[in-house]
Amino acid sequence: MALKSIRTLFLILFLCGLCPAYFAQQVAVELQDLSVGADVILTGKVTQQSSSWNDDNTRIYTRATIQVDEYLKGINNGSSITVTYLGGEVGDVGEMYSHMPRFIDNEEVLVFLKKNDKNSDYKVFNGENGKISVIDDQKTGEKVTTSNVQINSLKAQIKNYVND
Repeated sequence: MALKSIRTLFLILFLCGLCPAYFAQQVAVELQDLSVGADVILTGKVTQQSSSWNDDNTRIYTRATIQVDEYLKGINNGSSITVTYLGGEVGDVGEMYSHMPRFIDNEEVLVFLKKNDKNSDYKVFNGENGKISVIDDQKTGEKVTTSNVQINSLKAQIKNYVND
């Protein structure tokens, strides 16, 4: 019985040690895929949003304007950029879609964007995974993600992937 308990404990410890490394590797692969696949990557602040029906009143789309702080990839000649995403509210009707990014007024973001083929707007690349909220760390004052990853570290990784 004691040998079985030791084996079980060893297996648990092994898996606990393996899991963080596995998840860190998955995050790095996803960040690389986002960085390579996006047309534009930037940091900025959401300054305004407006929602409207599409031409045949079957879907609501929201257009978010982002005041750009820094371009990490792509064009770098505009001080703001418009991102269109599915969902929003028009009058008493609201639509929300799973796995779609949502923006909040005055929210700071790091976004991976794809050029919209139909107009001059952009859409978030790879759904909700292509939008990262940025907050100020209360202890250090540094910009971090909501999962406490330093933005400067992410930006360095992104620039490395883009320049490869």
